[in-house]
Amino acid sequence: MLRNPAEPAAARVQDAQQVQPARKTYAITPRRQALLNTIRYAEGTWKQGSREGYHTLYGGGRFASLARHPEIVVVKRYTSAAAGAYQFLPGTWREASRRLQLASFQPANQDQAALYLVDRRGVLDAIDRDGLTPNAMAVLAKEWASFPTLSGQSAYGQPVKAAAELERFYQANLVASGSQETPDEARQS
Repeated sequence: MLRNPAEPAAARVQDAQQVQPARKTYAITPRRQALLNTIRYAEGTWKQGSREGYHTLYGGGRFASLARHPEIVVVKRYTSAAAGAYQFLPGTWREASRRLQLASFQPANQDQAALYLVDRRGVLDAIDRDGLTPNAMAVLAKEWASFPTLSGQSAYGQPVKAAAELERFYQANLVASGSQETPDEARQS
């Protein structure tokens, strides 16, 4: 579209804001925090809740800068460039960070991107309503190899946590948060 150079700058800024969608931010409710902790636990980056897991490479190595996804390929039992608390692959991180307009790999951004992936898989509302069920875990198994399918296997042939173990961890996190949240309160977020 051609612009009239005499058009006020404020009008051009307003048009640009209309084109750029607003950044979506996921509320961190007790159920969602318990879910995030459970994903970290399953992926081996939990470390008793510390921020250290946000600096973890596939295989347990560490990286220093959270300015961006490190994109470091590690060869162990498998070859992977997964990194961060939720073990994002570079392409997955690029998609989530672009969609959510995340400028860095900081912990809060990793949390938001993980919730985006859960939402993209279509189970965020179900987890908000019902908690972390075996059916929700089976859907998340397509995103995180450490989550079990309904048959208890990894969707990718990798080591997997048992559904009962993940459910216990999730429930313990809810109790530790002192959550008295009802499903209706979770849906309002």
